Amino acid sequence: MAQSTSNMHHDSHSTTAQGTWTTKRIAVTALLCAVSAICTLFLEFPILPGLEFLKYDPSGIVALIGGFAFGPATAAIISVLPYLVHFATHSGFYGVIMAIVATISLALPAILIYQRKATLAGALLGMVVGAVCCIVACIVGNLILTPLYMGTSFDDVVALIVPALLPFNLVKILINCVVTAIMYKPITKALSE
Repeated sequence: MAQSTSNMHHDSHSTTAQGTWTTKRIAVTALLCAVSAICTLFLEFPILPGLEFLKYDPSGIVALIGGFAFGPATAAIISVLPYLVHFATHSGFYGVIMAIVATISLALPAILIYQRKATLAGALLGMVVGAVCCIVACIVGNLILTPLYMGTSFDDVVALIVPALLPFNLVKILINCVVTAIMYKPITKALSE
């Protein structure tokens, strides 16, 4: 994922200078936001039988790859902007907030750890830490927001944690991390050319 510093100095549109918002970085971030928005709008589906109300979309993969390529600010933008489009089209406040919480809590810890150790091992460690953060954030978010916005009691949400919320989030995170681990290297290499 890393490019030599000599190449960064010669390319004024480099995608690897993570602190700089170059023309190329802005354009690729916009493209990744568009891909993520398409994922949230058209590629959303249930992943566990009997839990059709919990839907998965692959936008978390886009946020992780964008973050590995450009850093945490890009991951945060890709985690938030596409869901605003989703909110404007057909989802309520509750669904948008939960989706943003899930994506940011997975992507940001992973990217911050990867920045300190820019290797496959660093990326994998980051995704494991991000997975733990995401599970905690999603459960806490559900405990707070679901009773407020869905008219469900706190006890009903607690009763859903083990049979529904935990397995759904584990499967979702596993899909996002495995696909990202397979795809991030060739994609970020292509982005930095």
